[in-house]
Amino acid sequence: MNTLQAIILAIIEGLTEFLPVSSTGHMIIASSFFGIAQDDFTKLFTIVIQLGTILSVVVLYFKRFFQSVDFYFKLFVAFIPAVVLGLLLSDFIDSLLENPITVAISLVIGGVLLLKVDDWFGNTPKEEVPEEISYPTAFKIGLFQCLAMIPGVSRSGASIVGGMTQKLSRTTAAEFSFFLAIPTMFGATVKKSYDFYKAGFVLTDEQINLLIIGNVVGFVVALIAIKSFIGYLSKHGFKIFGYYRIIAGIAVLLIHFFVQKLTVI
Repeated sequence: MNTLQAIILAIIEGLTEFLPVSSTGHMIIASSFFGIAQDDFTKLFTIVIQLGTILSVVVLYFKRFFQSVDFYFKLFVAFIPAVVLGLLLSDFIDSLLENPITVAISLVIGGVLLLKVDDWFGNTPKEEVPEEISYPTAFKIGLFQCLAMIPGVSRSGASIVGGMTQKLSRTTAAEFSFFLAIPTMFGATVKKSYDFYKAGFVLTDEQINLLIIGNVVGFVVALIAIKSFIGYLSKHGFKIFGYYRIIAGIAVLLIHFFVQKLTVI
């Protein structure tokens, strides 16, 4: 991986992590185009730079994030399903992370679902009404988040839709999804880093610099993406993201089968 590739991947991460379009899926596609999807450092890079993006949530929602012990317990309850399934299915998930075809199919299926979400849950509360999230609701959102273990299924999209199934507004569901990203992505980073450490993987100075660049770029881009997404989502809903996912998924399939530029591992 060179510096330009690291910056591009970080921009993709920052733009897509909190949008319902799958950041992991987009980075798998991009790294496949670059021909570096199989590289061990690429796999580590795509996980570790998530630290920069979750820091953007802490900065943007500083006062609300540090609000109460009860809030942290609810985040922990929502985080539990990802911990359990992540440990149980770790090897299977890793086997999917290198395959852009899995991503493409997930993008299309998820896109079709997003086209219907606003119709299915159009009776959610108005955005300005304060909403309290209960422990059962938090746990159910955590279950929905686990769907994102399939590459191409957006973590943000799955958890937001999960919140809306519990009668939360789009804005409240999206903001809880942002908060839930912090323990989820931090935990994934720690686990992946430990796995690489156990395997004897040693970072070079150049690779450390790339990780720093990736986190900084991801942080800045995510700040912009979150603010823009919340404003758009509260007014217009999910349809544009549904159409985007369908177009992107079909494009990947066409490129793979007819242009043969993507590498399936």
